[in-house]
Amino acid sequence: MEKLRGSGVTPTMQRLAILEFLESTTSHPTADEVYTAVHKSCPTIARATIYNTLEALTRAGTILQLTMDPGAAHYDADTGPHVHFRCRLCGRVYDIPMKERRCLGDAVDGHQVESVRTYAFGICASCRGEPPTEAPSSMRKRRSSSPKALRKEKGHA
Repeated sequence: MEKLRGSGVTPTMQRLAILEFLESTTSHPTADEVYTAVHKSCPTIARATIYNTLEALTRAGTILQLTMDPGAAHYDADTGPHVHFRCRLCGRVYDIPMKERRCLGDAVDGHQVESVRTYAFGICASCRGEPPTEAPSSMRKRRSSSPKALRKEKGHA
């Protein structure tokens, strides 16, 4: 509740449920996935409430809107500096820690840098048949729940 108030967003039961879901997941969900999950505990919530709340939380800087998937925006409650990597084969999204926070808070050519977003695309270690390197626990692999990724996980091409 304090996180919402601190960012200037009026706390409501629906907004709290949405934020709690985003903070509890590691899947970078789409708005439809947020609706499906939150609707279970708040059956009267409307899709418009989900979309409006995601927009308000994004504007307030409480969550990130990821635009790396041309099909749909994904959302992340981890607003700390990190890189998002999306596998072009399976669709999984991974968090990669940033080694440097070089220009955060710095003035660059007279501009004050407040955030840096980096999207990386390629083929993940799993699809390449290599074991992934161990990431810090706060940066564990996050999965996209896209239909293509789910089919691949279940052994369907």
